[in-house]
Formats: sequence, C-alpha cells, structure tokens
Amino acid sequence: MNNLSDIQITRTTQSRLAKTDFDNLVFGETFSDHMFAADYMDGEWKNFQILPYSEINISPSISALHYGQCFFEGLKAYRHIDGKVAVFRTDKNAERFNKSAERLCMPQLPVDIFINSITALVDIDWNWVPSAANHSLYIRPFVFATDPFLGVTPSATYRYMVLAGPTGPYFSKLLKVKIETQYTLAAEGGIGYAKAAGNYGGAMLPARKAAKEGFDQLIWTDAKTHHYIEEMGAANIMFMIDGKLITPSIEGNTILKGITRDSVLTLARGWGVPVEERRVSVNEIIAGIENSTLSDAFGTGTAFTITCIGSLAYNGTEYFLNNPDSGKFSDRVLNKLNQIRRGEAPDEYGWNHVLV
Repeated sequence: MNNLSDIQITRTTQSRLAKTDFDNLVFGETFSDHMFAADYMDGEWKNFQILPYSEINISPSISALHYGQCFFEGLKAYRHIDGKVAVFRTDKNAERFNKSAERLCMPQLPVDIFINSITALVDIDWNWVPSAANHSLYIRPFVFATDPFLGVTPSATYRYMVLAGPTGPYFSKLLKVKIETQYTLAAEGGIGYAKAAGNYGGAMLPARKAAKEGFDQLIWTDAKTHHYIEEMGAANIMFMIDGKLITPSIEGNTILKGITRDSVLTLARGWGVPVEERRVSVNEIIAGIENSTLSDAFGTGTAFTITCIGSLAYNGTEYFLNNPDSGKFSDRVLNKLNQIRRGEAPDEYGWNHVLV
C-alpha cells in the first residue's frame, strides 16, 4: 500500500458520534465509527480496507488464540488549536511495531502501510478527535495470527487491524504504587521489550492483588533478584534525584522502549538536565525519599502520558514523596509535551505527523 488510494473504504451508515458523551470518556471503552483491516497471505500484505467498526469472524482454531502470536501498539492523535489534527511520533511506533513482530516470529509491516493506515483511519474519523485539553484519539494497531491450525509453528497468515477511540486522562490523581517483589513481568532474553499480548495477560493477577490492597499500579523489579526497578504496569518510570533525571536502562530487553519515555529524555537533554539511563535499585529510591533528595517520581506512556507518584510501598512499608504537588520536573515536561502535541509550541524535533 503506497498511498491512500489503495484502500477500499466502506463508510458507516449509522454514526455513533452524536450519541457519544465526550465529557465522560473512559479509556478503552469508546470506539470511533470505523476500523482498518489488512491481511497477510502468500508472503505479502493485501486487502487494505476501512470498514465500519463491528465484530469480526474468526475460527476457534486460529493460532493466535492458542500460541500467543499477537501484539499491538498504542499512539495518539491530537487536535491542534488551529483545528488541524496530528498523530504523535508515528515513525517511532512503526519502528517498535516491527521489533515486536520480529521477536514473535511474525511478518513485519512496511512503514508506509503503518503510517498510511493510521492516517486514513484518522482522516475518515476526523470528527472523533477531541478538542478538549488533555484529551486525544487513542489509536490501537495490532496483528494476530490467523492460521486455523493447532501446531506450535509460526502462522503463514495474519490479520492487521487498527482501532481508534476518544479518551480523556488515564489517571487524574497522584498514584499509590507498590514495588512488586514476588511476581515477574520479564526476564533477560525474554519478550519484555515487545508489546506482546501475553505480557499483559501475565501481569493481571499480581495487578489485581495490588488493586485489592488499594494500589493504583505495580512497579516491576528484575526477575533475578527483585532488587532493581524496571517499569510500571502501564508505563516506564522516572525519578528526579539530586537534580538528575534517572530512569532504568532499556538494555537487556526487559523493558519496553517507550515513545513517551524517549520524548521526555529528549526534552530533558535539550534543557540541559542531566540524564542517567542505568540500573536503579529499590534501595536507592527508598533512600532518596528518606533523605529528601528524590523530588519527583512519575510514569511515562502513551495512554498514561505523564502521571506522578504520591507514595510507594515496599515490603509492607509505605513511603510518601515530600511535597509531591510543588516544583516538579514532571509538570514542566507534561506542559511542554501538551503544547507540542496541540500545536501551541514549535515542534522542533518533528514529532507531529500533521494530517492535511
């Protein structure tokens, strides 16, 4: 698919736009009128189409359901103050999309297909992009194996789809988080760096247990010792300690290479803020809270955006950040990202893919 003219478009006859309450959006519950679909068969991607959002028919024996060949991406489109719409950092999502495909032994998707499919879907559902501050159109591209065959072998056929839906803030409060020391999300040599569906399924039990204890999120630690912080359940994690922005390194392929993570680090370096990507021990963070050198802790992610941590629990003790509402680096970086994504500040890094 080299251009948008290669897509067969079937428009809905019954739009749900007028019945959608844009003032009370819950993440992941509302979808726009259309979706994109394509098939991989005979060694190539084909059958590009946009059709009304609806249920899909699949065989109960497709390999995705039995052997986990399924992964996804997440990105957002924003309404600029001049009315235009831009999708944020599509090139980086396309890059990560193909890294996931490679790790799961699935066919990569040419970058032009990834970008054009998203562009076409957002263009046809243009009016679904919210204009309110801190709102956006969340976009979910995903691929799943479709061979109707029960055998532990890579599928020969796949379906690529893109869904979209308007959303407001994922969280609107300071987070209460728990450092996980029993369960493991990822290990070196595994698939932690891929957005594989199975990663999220494996996280649900410990996340549910933490929620029952009153926590909003987990902080995952390394599989070998549980002494080193890796990432949060739905986001990468960062700390401001002694004026330095510190975040766990993505080396070792246990941590998702977050697009928002990269954006924050790029802005910080441009502002002259010292940045350290390295191993971060739990003890270092606890010590930073106790001696007041840790001034900020926050999660970064596409759905998450930038969300601050108010307290974290470790081995039964809850630690509260000092003055979590004042002077945070995270406030500055969130404001800057919002300004860029809404066209209120110069896009000096070329992050916005503006639709025209």
